[in-house]
Amino acid sequence: MDWKLEVVILPVSDVDRAKAFYADQVGFRVDVDHSAGQDWRIVQLTPPGSGCSVTLMRNDAAGSVQGLHLVVSDIDAARAHLVSRGVAASELFHVGATGQAPGPDPERGDYATFLSFADPDGNGWLVQEAPSRR
Repeated sequence: MDWKLEVVILPVSDVDRAKAFYADQVGFRVDVDHSAGQDWRIVQLTPPGSGCSVTLMRNDAAGSVQGLHLVVSDIDAARAHLVSRGVAASELFHVGATGQAPGPDPERGDYATFLSFADPDGNGWLVQEAPSRR
């Protein structure tokens, strides 16, 4: 039996602002935007190539989700994409023998180079490079 993670809930304070960030800036595809009354709305978006989506939910815990990972084959291209669309993406970093170090992993190994960004509410993401996925 397969167990597939397909949706992660992201608590946000403003669904329209979060939708614009993820769709227009980060580049996620909008799958669903459905309202049922004034206080209930579902907005589901999917990163390009992903089998897992995020659903935006207006919630008092806005900004509390940290450490979600996106995996890309070319982190330089991913960072350029984010920055060109106005996302405050960090510089590249890797984990070395003494902890986090600036710049890409010297060997550019799978899952060794990172960047980070946050949505307008502070939900935090890591982008991780896996060159073997090319």
